Amino acid sequence: MTLGSVSLTSMDLQSTDEMRRNSTLICAPIMAESVDQMLIQMKRAKELGADIAEVRVDFLKSFSPRNDLETLIKQGPLPTLITYRPKWEGGQYDGDENKRQKALQLAMELGADFIDIELKVAQEFYNFIQGKKPEKVKIIVSSHNYECTPSIKDIGDLAVRIQATGADIVKIATTALDITDNARMFHIIANLQVPVIGLVMGERGLMSRVLAAKYGAFLTFGSIEAGVVSAPGQPTIKDLLELYNFRQIGADTKVYGVIGNPVGHSKSPLLYNAAFKHVGFNGIYLPLLVDSVANFISTYSSPDFAGYSYTIPHKEDGLKCCNEVDPIAKEIGAISCMIRRPVDGKLKGYNVDYLGAIKAIEEALGASNGAPASVSPLAGKLFVVVGAGGAGKAIAYGAYEKGARVVVANRTFGEKLHLLCHLFYT
Repeated sequence: MTLGSVSLTSMDLQSTDEMRRNSTLICAPIMAESVDQMLIQMKRAKELGADIAEVRVDFLKSFSPRNDLETLIKQGPLPTLITYRPKWEGGQYDGDENKRQKALQLAMELGADFIDIELKVAQEFYNFIQGKKPEKVKIIVSSHNYECTPSIKDIGDLAVRIQATGADIVKIATTALDITDNARMFHIIANLQVPVIGLVMGERGLMSRVLAAKYGAFLTFGSIEAGVVSAPGQPTIKDLLELYNFRQIGADTKVYGVIGNPVGHSKSPLLYNAAFKHVGFNGIYLPLLVDSVANFISTYSSPDFAGYSYTIPHKEDGLKCCNEVDPIAKEIGAISCMIRRPVDGKLKGYNVDYLGAIKAIEEALGASNGAPASVSPLAGKLFVVVGAGGAGKAIAYGAYEKGARVVVANRTFGEKLHLLCHLFYT
């Protein structure tokens, strides 16, 4: 197997029987304080399905380079990426730079598959090793921006600078201030003609880690357990493989998701991704932490971004971004989902919130009401809706259509009045 100019024939890749649809590898950060703990973590990472172990030797409390590296490289059950990250690039090491580079050189001599060196000192490192690099070893030259995600031009210029060092693999990690920042990284990954690792850190950057497989990144990172991460926003290996069906993501995979703020609590990705997998649908469903719906929609205008669910607080803003709105959604004044039509790329909004909510209430009331099947058990009932937001509007609409007497309780009178007028005078 190859990806760009980097041979992977020696890699102990997982899931070869799964007919994986991409070559993007899953790399597990190993950040224990002792070599023994690291070996245990590497074994666990392999069991979970990782392809590579990033051995963060800067986390070791006591590091004896020759003995420890030989043990980790020779006894580790996965191909190794040795990273010795200094504090000035977000790592733990705060010692002599010459000793750090000497340890990385030693890692190459001992058979590491990859080593990571920071762009800031890459040329110094290449001079240090004087071209003495085993053919098997691939050098990743990396740059980490913990403040923002620059423009496409600036990221592109950065990638050129990294390539110019002689890097086998380009690694660029930035920070998401907005979910639209991911689009700039996708552009770089898709257009750079060398193996590239392109990641956007933070919760708003999650999609970059999952869709790395769609755009052809060399690898993505997955943690062994939730919360124990080497960078903000890192998903677990289990989530990548089981929740997001990572191996089956391809260039033609359609992207769906739930738009909200906050959105991490949503169970929608669990439901939709399981359904997609069950029926063999080539799609991925993501939690999308969106600040501005309009910016999100205009940025991700590709036909591959095919549809969204909407949750708080964006149900009404979503309606404003539709090219066409279903009549019921228009009456409600909010949408719960949006679909991009394949034929013309137009976005159509719908609202089905009221269907599930009203049906559940009717079923609960039906047994005790004794009303004929043709008459809703809500007919004539006093129906109180707390809140006049998108969901409140939908449920109030559904109850009113069933013949209930609707009362709306809301924090602000203006929204309540607007909703009541909408229900009773349209």
